[in-house]
Amino acid sequence: MNTPEIKDKIFWVGAIDWNVRDFHGYSTYKGTTYNSFLVKDEKIALFDTVKKSHMNELVHHIRQLVEPTDIDYLIVNHVEMDHSGSLPEIVELIKPEKIFCSKMGLKAIEEHFHPADWPLEAVDNGQTISLGSKTVQFLETRMLHWPDSMFSYLQEDKLLISSDAFGQHLASSERFDDQIDFSELMEQTAKYYANILTLYSPLIRKLLAKVKEMGLEIDMIAPDHGVIWRSHINDVLNAYADWSQNKGKRKALVIYDTMWASTEKMAKAITTGIDMTGVSVKLINLAQSHRSDVMTDVLNAKAVILGCATLNNGMLPRMAGFLMYMRGLKPTNKIGAAFGSFGWSGEAVKLMNAAMEEMKFDIIEPGMRVKYVPNHTDLQECVEMGRRIGQAVIAQTQE
Repeated sequence: MNTPEIKDKIFWVGAIDWNVRDFHGYSTYKGTTYNSFLVKDEKIALFDTVKKSHMNELVHHIRQLVEPTDIDYLIVNHVEMDHSGSLPEIVELIKPEKIFCSKMGLKAIEEHFHPADWPLEAVDNGQTISLGSKTVQFLETRMLHWPDSMFSYLQEDKLLISSDAFGQHLASSERFDDQIDFSELMEQTAKYYANILTLYSPLIRKLLAKVKEMGLEIDMIAPDHGVIWRSHINDVLNAYADWSQNKGKRKALVIYDTMWASTEKMAKAITTGIDMTGVSVKLINLAQSHRSDVMTDVLNAKAVILGCATLNNGMLPRMAGFLMYMRGLKPTNKIGAAFGSFGWSGEAVKLMNAAMEEMKFDIIEPGMRVKYVPNHTDLQECVEMGRRIGQAVIAQTQE
C-alpha cells in the first residue's frame, strides 16, 4: 500500500483492517481503516496513530516518507484504542517534541497509559499552532463521541481532520470518496452515524451550526475511518444535518422475533396494512438481521413497530437485546407500536411499549396481543392496525 499525498505535503499513512467483523457490537462486514495523516512542513506532524495490531503498517508508511525520529509533533484527536492503541510504542519510537491533545484528552491519555515523562500539551478550543507554512486550528468536539474528541483544521489547505465524525467502517484500497460507489459510501456513512453518533445528535446540530458561524472553508474532510471526502462534502454535511434532526422519512419498520411463527403471521399482516397506505415499509426478522443493520434502517424511519412472543414472562432474548441496544442510542421523533402472540401470560407487548415510552416514542396503539395462533379475524385486525400506523406516518411527515 502506498502513502498518497492527499494535499500539498500532507500524506495518508494509516492502516487497512480487511478482516475485522465486529466493533463492540457493530457488524463491520466491510472491514475498516484506521486513518493517520503525516504533514511534512518545517515541523513534521503526525495526526493520530492506529490500533495496536496495525502499528507495523503505520510505521512502514511513515518510513516511506521520513525517519520516525524526524517527527516533531504528535496530535491526538481521539484517545479510543482504535486510534491510540499504538500510542506508547509510537511515542517511544519517534520521541516527539510535543504531543498535542484536548484538555479532556490529556486526562484520558494519563488514565489509559499512565505516562511518566511524555511531552503532553493540552490545547484550548480554537487554539492554533504553526507547522511552518501550515497552521493547525483545534476544535473541541467533546462527546462526539468521547469526552476527549477534537478536530484538527489545517487552515491554508482547508482540510478538516475530523476524528470519528464523517467516517465509515469500510476497508478499501481507494482513499477518496469519488473512487468508490457513492450509494455504498452513503450507506456505510449512515450505518456509522446510526450506530455511533445517533445518541449525540443534539451536539452534532450545535457543532454544524458552530462551523457555519465560524465560516470555516472546507474542501476536504479526512475522518479516522474510511475514505476521505473531497468531491461529496456538501452531501455528507447535509446528510449529517438531516440525520441529526431525527425527523424520519415516510417509512415504517416492522421488527419482530417469533417462536412458533404466530408473531411472524401478525407482522406480515401489519406490514400489509401499512403498505396499503402507500407508506414504504420494511419487514425485519431479528433472527436474520444484525442489530447494527436494523439501527441503520431506524435512522431514516418514522415508525418503529415491534413484535415479539412472550417467553418466561418477558421478551425473547433477541428482542430484549435489540431494545437494550436501541435504548442506548436513543433515537427520537419516532412513532411506536407493539404486538405479539402469547400462551398464558403475554407480558412482551407491555414491556416493548414501556421501552419505547422510555425513549419518548409516540405510542399510537395500545398494543395487540393474540393467544397462541392468530385466526382470520385476528389477522384482519392486524391489517387495520397497519393501516392506522401508515396513516399516522403520513400525517406526521406532512407537518
